[in-house]
Amino acid sequence: MYNNNNVNVTPKLIKGAIWGVAGIVLLVVAMAFIRPWYNVWSQEMEGKAEFAKAEQNRKIKIEEARANLEAEKLNAQAEVERAKGAAEAIRIENGSITPTYIQYLWVRQQSDLSDKTVIYVPTETNLPILESTRALTMPQN
Repeated sequence: MYNNNNVNVTPKLIKGAIWGVAGIVLLVVAMAFIRPWYNVWSQEMEGKAEFAKAEQNRKIKIEEARANLEAEKLNAQAEVERAKGAAEAIRIENGSITPTYIQYLWVRQQSDLSDKTVIYVPTETNLPILESTRALTMPQN
């Protein structure tokens, strides 16, 4: 059997218990008032963070656009210089471009290709000579 005669309840113990309960109640009431203020402050900080992020993203897009604009300007300048070079080459040739010279330019352009195993040379009818006769000239095994 349980005997609770050993529990010594003193006025000091009761007073401490009352103060403890009062402290807990006071803490709960304080949290009821503080929590809404904290939520407002927290949302305000989240909003500021989102705004700063959006501002940074906007600045990044502006810088990317400036870089693209600068690249396009440089590409346009390069194209102008290439055209000036071509015009100068034509002027040096006195404007007389022959079909042979055009074929030479076409063959020279083919050297820039990465696959250099097959070159198609245009004929008089502007049709390439194909390798259709290659199989006929190969020795049969």
